[in-house]
Amino acid sequence: MIHNLLKNINEKTAFREASAHCDIPCKIYDPATTIIAALTVVRMDDIIAEWKENRPEDDAEYIATLSRAVAQKEEHAEQVKHDVRVIWGDYIKAPQLEAHPGLHELVHSIMLQGSACKQKSNREDAVKLVELVNQFAEIFWQTKNVKTKRAVCPYPPALEVVYTDL
Repeated sequence: MIHNLLKNINEKTAFREASAHCDIPCKIYDPATTIIAALTVVRMDDIIAEWKENRPEDDAEYIATLSRAVAQKEEHAEQVKHDVRVIWGDYIKAPQLEAHPGLHELVHSIMLQGSACKQKSNREDAVKLVELVNQFAEIFWQTKNVKTKRAVCPYPPALEVVYTDL
């Protein structure tokens, strides 16, 4: 009903057409938060493993910490997937895909790896997610002609990540 009403009004007054490549074309994209989210997944897996080794499974504090760590791990794995989808869907266009033909496959691998990290607590899966996000960040910055470097982050889990070299 509303659609028909707007269609009839448009036929008589011709709405001006607007277009944008995303919801609001802000041009602010940065995979840095994605890297932090992936590192958080690793850190939560580490906390889960540390607490499992040091606490009895029926300990209330252990159960509470385990619950929070699992919730955060899953939230941050989903955040990785969300951030990559936004950059991939709103920023990446034909020129970037032509220059980086493996980008679709990389994004798909990140989606699968993010899901694997949500499904279980496995540090190796989480470390692989960080590496895939690092590869994505390197490609992203290459599309903007920004140099990058890899360095070990200064906080746990102390993994190598991609930084811009400004």
